[in-house]
Amino acid sequence: MLAHMGLIVKEILDTTRITFSFEFFPPKTEPGWERLFQNIAALMPLCPSWVSVTYGAGGSTRENTHNLVARISRQTDLTVVSHLTCVDSARDEIRAILKRYHGEGIRNILALRGDPPMGRSWEAGVDGFQRARDLVLFIKSEFPDMCVGVAGFPEGHPDTPNRLKEIEYLKAKVDAGADYIITQLFFDNRDFFDFCERCEIAGIKVPIVAGIMPVLSSAGMVRIADVAAGARIPARLLKAAARAESDEYMEKVGVHWATEQVRDLIDNGARGVHFYTLNTARATLKIYESLGVTCSSGLRR
Repeated sequence: MLAHMGLIVKEILDTTRITFSFEFFPPKTEPGWERLFQNIAALMPLCPSWVSVTYGAGGSTRENTHNLVARISRQTDLTVVSHLTCVDSARDEIRAILKRYHGEGIRNILALRGDPPMGRSWEAGVDGFQRARDLVLFIKSEFPDMCVGVAGFPEGHPDTPNRLKEIEYLKAKVDAGADYIITQLFFDNRDFFDFCERCEIAGIKVPIVAGIMPVLSSAGMVRIADVAAGARIPARLLKAAARAESDEYMEKVGVHWATEQVRDLIDNGARGVHFYTLNTARATLKIYESLGVTCSSGLRR
């Protein structure tokens, strides 16, 4: 059975007032795959605009990423976006991956510079790409009908402390052909709205989708601070977390905080909300429940 020809994200953004999308990553074990698809099944009634699938650092999950993208595309009606990174990727390898996706009817890519494997410095592959801008240019030149998203950083890119340069680099990705921007997670919506204003000043006109990840445990908060370099955890959230008597209550704190973020984003005209699900349905379902809806269509009213 061939993958269905899903919509491209640009079309969805062009025809939808606000989008709601979910992100997954390839599991490392067979039971993990089964749990993931149980969670995807639980999230499907929420009618996401699309779902995306990540790479591991250095493209370490490349084959599993492809397998998960292909399986979602074959077995569901969801539009699926595959992450693609520059790190440790030769030009011919990238071309082969894109050709494979294209042949399977998958037209959506999130183009990223990518993180290096643990303990190694960042390197491009042979004849590869040093920046996400170069990857965007390559995709658009080789496969013009593909839709390409890129990453944005409301609190600044950890490798670019000069915030003016950061927006300059982002505009270069858009000028290279990027169709939309998905942001790194953040916990203070003021950072997101300020980022959107700075993009507008710079002449960046493509839709910007806000990345949201609820804190679900004390250990999870520490991991987020480690992995999402530069993500600022506001003092009010830290105080609420300190009051939580267990991880069960910590999850309630995190879901409430994320719910209020989403409510504020909707009320203030955000173009989209992208949920970093961590491969579980529970928190996202609780956010929708707290917002009083059972499907994304209810959030667009």
